[in-house]
Amino acid sequence: MSESELHVLGLSGGRDSAALAVFMRQHYPDIKIEYFFTDTGKELPEVYEYLGRLEGFLGQPILRLNPDRDFDFWLKQYNDFLPSAQTRWCTRQLKLRPFEQWVRPLLKEGKKIYSYVAIRGDEDYREGYASKDKNLVIKLPFREAGIDKAGVIDILEGAGLGLPDYYSWRTRSGCTFCFFQQKIEWVRLMERHPEAFEEAKAYEKNSVEHGSPFTWSQGESLVELSRPERVQKIKDEHEQRLIRQKRKYQPNPLRSDSEPLDIDDLYGQAKMCLACHK
Repeated sequence: MSESELHVLGLSGGRDSAALAVFMRQHYPDIKIEYFFTDTGKELPEVYEYLGRLEGFLGQPILRLNPDRDFDFWLKQYNDFLPSAQTRWCTRQLKLRPFEQWVRPLLKEGKKIYSYVAIRGDEDYREGYASKDKNLVIKLPFREAGIDKAGVIDILEGAGLGLPDYYSWRTRSGCTFCFFQQKIEWVRLMERHPEAFEEAKAYEKNSVEHGSPFTWSQGESLVELSRPERVQKIKDEHEQRLIRQKRKYQPNPLRSDSEPLDIDDLYGQAKMCLACHK
């Protein structure tokens, strides 16, 4: 590899980007890749644990790109308004901005950078990071090889990594309080990581007091969502979705008996920030 080139692969702590790292190591061992993770400081503990396991497989450290200004700083810059699907300032400032600050001086030096993104072959509706520099080349190996979700799972199982532990209760990686979570994922966050749930409630209360039109979960506050009767209703509705799913699909050995492989199977493909959730 030429000194004028740099190959990078961003990891989210999620399934697809981890599988892509394994795939590149196994199929392109001669390419020296810099693996990186942009840490918001609000990640699930399971994310850090999985990144440690992945480092063991790769045999090299994963570069941490920490934003120079944290979530609390940017919350103030956005007038205490929470990030939302309409205003994704968290992704822009805590994920994309650190990456751009890292590669910008390298691009100015004339270095050509190849960035590998884990968009699968069954995700024709998704696009990767839009490069504005001709020397920043986006590569989509899974799409080129036709590797779908089942193929991703095969890669991780074959490497002995399996799925990140949080996949047993939620699909979203990234921040603990990601606004793309389904109601059932908020309930499970409350049950499994109550301190993170309480922190999200505090952020939400502060933002509402400052006039923010957004709550973390669409249509209701976390205070409302966490009431026992509401929690039970969310669980009951989720169980009904499970029952309908089992009637609709043939048994799949890649899925557990009690839960589809990810929440999207039940609630439909949601929009997501690729930098966080891949």
